[in-house]
Amino acid sequence: MNFIKKIENRMDKVNSLLCIGLDPVIEKIPKRFRDKQDSIFSFNRWIIDQTHEYVCSYKPNSAYYESNGASGIKALKKTCDYIKKNYPDIPIILDAKRGDIDHSNNEYAKFAFKYLNADAITLQPYLGNEALSEFFKYIDKGLIILCRTSNPGAGEFQDLIIDQYPLWQIIAREVSSNWEKQSKADLLLVVGATYPDELKIVRKIAPNTTFLVPGVGSQGGSLEKTLKYGCNKNGKGVIINSSRGIIYAQNPNSAIKALWKSHLKYDWYKEV
Repeated sequence: MNFIKKIENRMDKVNSLLCIGLDPVIEKIPKRFRDKQDSIFSFNRWIIDQTHEYVCSYKPNSAYYESNGASGIKALKKTCDYIKKNYPDIPIILDAKRGDIDHSNNEYAKFAFKYLNADAITLQPYLGNEALSEFFKYIDKGLIILCRTSNPGAGEFQDLIIDQYPLWQIIAREVSSNWEKQSKADLLLVVGATYPDELKIVRKIAPNTTFLVPGVGSQGGSLEKTLKYGCNKNGKGVIINSSRGIIYAQNPNSAIKALWKSHLKYDWYKEV
């Protein structure tokens, strides 16, 4: 089953477009987990068990594991294995933002897809599709290309005008047309909720492409505008990520349930 089909099946099953970013910072997780030998994995397992019934995917960001060295990579592997064993229908998105020459990308791809068994990975397009061709070989996986990111300084390069269009529009057009024809994997785009006007434009450029949308919650992105401008004609097409607002909540189950109820009230699911 390809990535888009897998995640849409999960969306239908739980009536949710929500994704949780598993981004643990040791100093911020509850003390009862810090006292454990396997603190990161124990915390992640608790978050997953508290929230799984309301999510369409989980998105661990590799930086929060790499910074802890070998123990962090071990925790990332155990987290992915735990999801695969206990909640096999929930896709895993590795947020790694990789992008290098083809030989290096081959090794990054093996780590993501063969070692971790992730279903998708975030990638940056700067080196072009030739470099990303190593990822394109992976049938049934998802490749999520950075397009219009949610950070405040995103426009420094992404707003540069080339042939009358900002760079982020050129990326959206290229990925959703030319690159999509070259890839055996499913191609998606990262478009931040903090830029709803751009999200609306990218949806017009790429009407059939699924978007990973960070920025709802602690970054201030609008859930209503994300659903209004991001959803495709089938009422899907967006994976809405929330990280800190859920995993550091006093009660993650209540926090994700509240967000889930909030996104249902906008009636996106009735468009299916």
